[in-house]
Amino acid sequence: MTQTTLKLTNRLGLHARPAAQLVQTAAKFSSKVTLAGNNKTVDAKSILSVMTMGLVGGMDITLTADGQDETACIASLTALIENQFGEE
Repeated sequence: MTQTTLKLTNRLGLHARPAAQLVQTAAKFSSKVTLAGNNKTVDAKSILSVMTMGLVGGMDITLTADGQDETACIASLTALIENQFGEE
């Protein structure tokens, strides 16, 4: 299992477009991926689950991947978040 905690630095947080990017990126990997934040933990491959978390800019989130490609998965998701989903 690989885990990382990051801060959402894009101003609007996980609104529709960044949430879709996160889900699409997570879905590329076979590992089980969860997203935790705002006192909730959800399947990071489920757009509805991610959208209902209410994650806004400045919040800390934790990504966890468990499976064969967990390291590559976390690296890919970390890069996406650190690049502010290409928004800023």
